[in-house]
Amino acid sequence: MTTSKSAAGEETAVSPSDLIDARIRDMGDWRGEMLARLRKLIKQADPGVVEEVKWRKPSNMLGVPVWEHDGIICTGETYKDKVKLTFAQGASLEDPSGLFNSSLDGGTRRAIDFHEDDGIDEEAFKALVRTAVALNMEKRAARPARSQKRPKDI
Repeated sequence: MTTSKSAAGEETAVSPSDLIDARIRDMGDWRGEMLARLRKLIKQADPGVVEEVKWRKPSNMLGVPVWEHDGIICTGETYKDKVKLTFAQGASLEDPSGLFNSSLDGGTRRAIDFHEDDGIDEEAFKALVRTAVALNMEKRAARPARSQKRPKDI
C-alpha cells in the first residue's frame, strides 16, 4: 500500500490495484483497453495473483504494473505503439502457442508485444500465465528455508 496526498493535503492510502486502475483510465485509448483485458486474463488464470506497482519515479508517477505469485509473473508497460508484457522467467517457460514475440534473445525474460489491432489467444495466454505461476511456486519450494538470525552475544 502506498500513500498520496489529497487536494486537502491529507495522506490517503492508495492500493497498487488503484494505481493500475488510474493508469488504465488515464491512457484513455486502445492501450488502456488492452492492458485492462490482459489484466483480467491474468486474474482469471490465477485468482491468487497479487498486483503490485514498482519503479515509480517523477517521470512515471503511476509506476509499472506487476503481477506476482511467489515471485514476479510479468510486468505490464505501455509505449506509444504497444503494450508489452514481460515475463520475468519467460526464457524458462514452454510457449507452445508462440506467444512470445519480443526480447527473444535474453537469457531470462521473454515478452509479448500487443499492438492496437492484435487479437489475444486468451486460452494460450492464460495457460502461459499458469505455467509462469507454477514455475515460481516450484522455485519457491526448492529454496532452502531461511535460518533465523540469532541475536549477537554482547
